[in-house]
Amino acid sequence: MNFPIIHTNFWDALIAIPLIMILTQLLKIYFKIPNKFVPLVALLVGLIISIFISHRYNLVAGIFMGWFYGNAAIGNYAALKTSLVAYRNKK
Repeated sequence: MNFPIIHTNFWDALIAIPLIMILTQLLKIYFKIPNKFVPLVALLVGLIISIFISHRYNLVAGIFMGWFYGNAAIGNYAALKTSLVAYRNKK
């Protein structure tokens, strides 16, 4: 079995992950998604973007990178929220 060649590029860090964060928040607001399901929504959005846009010709690479996109968006959101709460409590 050959492993897929997966290239991490500019798209991953500067477009896909912030886009997933924004789309997840918009979906959360418009569809009243409970907070416990928001990470799942981010993961699904990451998989959709990766499979259908960034790695559309390689399903294995799309699933692999979509998992990273979604989890990176979840981690970035958590880190941003934690930093903002800590900054607000410091004042």
